[in-house]
Amino acid sequence: MEKETTILIINLGSTSTKVAVSKAETMLFTESVNHPAENLKQFKSIIDQYELREQTILGVLSRKGLSLDEIDVVASRGGNMKPTPGGIYEISPAMIDDMKSGKFGQHPNMCGGIVAYNLGKERNIPALTVDPPTVDEMCVYARYSGIPQIKRQSSFHALNSKATARKIAVRLGKDYEEVNLITAHLGGGISVAAHRKGKVVDVNNSLDGDGPFSPERAGALPVGDLIRLCFGGEYSKEQLLRLVQGGGGLVAYLGTTSGLEIEKRITEGDVVAAEVFEAMSYQVAKEIGACAAVLKGEVDAIALTGSLAYSQRLTDSLKDKVSFIAPVLLDPGENEMEALAAGAMRYITGEEKLSIY
Repeated sequence: MEKETTILIINLGSTSTKVAVSKAETMLFTESVNHPAENLKQFKSIIDQYELREQTILGVLSRKGLSLDEIDVVASRGGNMKPTPGGIYEISPAMIDDMKSGKFGQHPNMCGGIVAYNLGKERNIPALTVDPPTVDEMCVYARYSGIPQIKRQSSFHALNSKATARKIAVRLGKDYEEVNLITAHLGGGISVAAHRKGKVVDVNNSLDGDGPFSPERAGALPVGDLIRLCFGGEYSKEQLLRLVQGGGGLVAYLGTTSGLEIEKRITEGDVVAAEVFEAMSYQVAKEIGACAAVLKGEVDAIALTGSLAYSQRLTDSLKDKVSFIAPVLLDPGENEMEALAAGAMRYITGEEKLSIY
């Protein structure tokens, strides 16, 4: 009997280090270690966190009684690198240089990628990343903004969106490359993507651009009013960016990003909370409708994923608005660790070849 492939999975957040190990298709464990913000303040830059993150990863393996000798593949969630098509990539020196440069933004997953690369080189095993956050497969028309100096960018929950699309395609009895799908990742940020035959041809910039407002992001804003706000003298550039990227949406209207808390308030009769929550659903539905137009109405299914897809109130509201377009299917949760494991297995089994960075 052939040895089952053991995969080490790394996913670093702003204040957390997530580590998992899977054997073939089975997740053996997932553990998340939180790093208090005050402890991270000692580091001047993200790359300075490298040793802390590496020791945290190795510490989790040690507590679980696992040796690095047992690991066959390392898969890390991607950091900020140059825009690239979706796929499975071997982590390379060029990729690491781009992440370190900061040209494409910085994220703690840069440290995860370097840990994976070093472990792979040391153990002579593959070090991979799957569908990094800078996946860019947008069609030429989607890039136009209306002002030549501004080009729309692809920035979304690529890893979970594409993994969800693959799972939905299987549920439909087809390959990902055979279907047209719309995925709505409903989390702290919301990204709604049009998948045409295996490519995300259009998607809202869920980091700091357009699309629906979300628990902590403002989404698309009336441009004239935004410009007047910028020059009104009340806010600095940094304060406005914070308002758009972390202080907008539900938290701006209701003082919390927690869907559970908001639903509790709605149940207790909070009519303002109910209206704001429904307004978010309204904007998500509009974005789904826009993606349906991109796909010329040829939509096999609409998939709702992300942590807010556990909310029956939200999913029922969305089904009521968009089920006329296509069947609405649920795949709740972030599912990033599973998506990394699945991507690594597609490479190991030969189902998908490595893409070139």
